[in-house]
Amino acid sequence: MLVKDMEFVKDTLPFWRDLDEGQKGFMKEKLIERCYRQGRNIHDGEDCTGLLLVKSGQLRIFILSESGKEITLFRLFEHDVCILSSSCVMRNITFDIQVQAEKNSEILIMPAAVFKHLSGANPAVKTFEAEIVSARLSDVMWVVEQVVFMSMDRRLANFLLEQSSIEGSDELFITHDTIARNLGTAREVISRMLKYFESEGLVALTRGKVVLLDRKRLLECADG
Repeated sequence: MLVKDMEFVKDTLPFWRDLDEGQKGFMKEKLIERCYRQGRNIHDGEDCTGLLLVKSGQLRIFILSESGKEITLFRLFEHDVCILSSSCVMRNITFDIQVQAEKNSEILIMPAAVFKHLSGANPAVKTFEAEIVSARLSDVMWVVEQVVFMSMDRRLANFLLEQSSIEGSDELFITHDTIARNLGTAREVISRMLKYFESEGLVALTRGKVVLLDRKRLLECADG
């Protein structure tokens, strides 16, 4: 580990200051640094990756059905932490998730056995675990609420506005298939809904690109 990496860890993990010198040394020795190119799978739900700390880039956390349908649960950005990827060390998390790099990403990995050891040895780590799990489950419940209670036009409007905020632009270079995978539906459904949005003057469509034209009406649609 480089010194600059440990500064990142100190800034990202609030329990660092509560570790004793032995625990700090143990964690520094065990942390792993990895770089992943856009589109690469980081965690496939079959093994126990551990705690992920995002140094740079963007990760997508999603679930995959037996039929191959995907739905995005949440995203991780710089300084975000993903604890659900280490579900095998947490008794209350029983479902498998997938983690994929949406952009070229640098991450630090705390192996599951290391995190489990620190969590058992230090109450501050256990508290951090509970707080992160609570926050991420809130994100997941928001997705469940959308799927159960929101119409597809509202979900699509929310997604487009969220993507625009992430990219900092009203021009989204994204395919209908990618949108469908994020929302857990068929590409044909998304294409049909985008065509409707286009006919209403909300967006403009070209191959592999969606341009937001009327944010005010998209917000109204998203709010129902």
